[in-house]
Amino acid sequence: MVERSPILNLISQLLLFLGLLSALLPFAIIAIAASHDLRTVNEVPMPLTPGPYFWDNIVEAWNRADLGPKIVNSIVFAAGVALGKVFIAALTAFSIVYFRYWGKMVVFWAIFITLMLPLEVRIVPTYAVAANVLSPYQALLDISGITWLVRQATGIEIALKWGLLNSYTGLILPLIATATGTFLYRQFFLTLPDELTEAARMDGAGAIRFFFDVLLPLSRTNMAALGTIMFVWAWNQYLWPLLVTTDAAHGTAVTQLKELIPQTNGTPDWHIAMAGTLIVMLPPLVVVIFMQRWFVRGLVAAEK
Repeated sequence: MVERSPILNLISQLLLFLGLLSALLPFAIIAIAASHDLRTVNEVPMPLTPGPYFWDNIVEAWNRADLGPKIVNSIVFAAGVALGKVFIAALTAFSIVYFRYWGKMVVFWAIFITLMLPLEVRIVPTYAVAANVLSPYQALLDISGITWLVRQATGIEIALKWGLLNSYTGLILPLIATATGTFLYRQFFLTLPDELTEAARMDGAGAIRFFFDVLLPLSRTNMAALGTIMFVWAWNQYLWPLLVTTDAAHGTAVTQLKELIPQTNGTPDWHIAMAGTLIVMLPPLVVVIFMQRWFVRGLVAAEK
């Protein structure tokens, strides 16, 4: 039982207000820095009142970093990763919960253990596969001696190569697997009554129809919550897009922020960099605000 009193309510509201200030303070400093000129932003301490150069700095950052096409690339990248993670996680959890086969729990725990392997740990093998998707098959042919036999018999050298660098496929495909999403869907599917499965079977619905017509509509709040989290996660990715997109035309907005920092010795244009940061923060912020209601329902509600 939760005790309600004016004093406890006041303390709760005060703590929430302090938390809100702590969360908003960095954004306020960035916005203030983006409104000053170079001389003012490098003063110690920097003035905490807005300056008159906000829109000038925004336009300068937009043009200098060429953020227009880069934001489009980031939207395609983040949306593709989010959609891929939502669908793959739902399909994987569907297999684990509703099918009986040997080693099912071994597969689940093998997926769950990958939570301890962040992208930075597996970046080298992931990049090698993205550079040449067919390299594992080439290695099998070389080890088995098939490559040597074909070369001796026909003079043809088997060299399998399919690269995904500098492409949306290379950006998105290696990141769409998610243990977190699989666990989230599995826990939700386990809460659904067995009578739902029996009713679908009596109506003649197969596995695929049951998945698309029954499970996915019931999982819309989970999909919204997972999709929102993964969109923001993918949008903020820096290392993977930096490695995969050697062509500037396929760069993302986050990696493009480095263009606002001089590569040689000199005074960084922090006011321009802060303006570019505000621009890059805007799309995920809009997504979170728009999906807030569904996001909260997906985390705390259990629809049946």
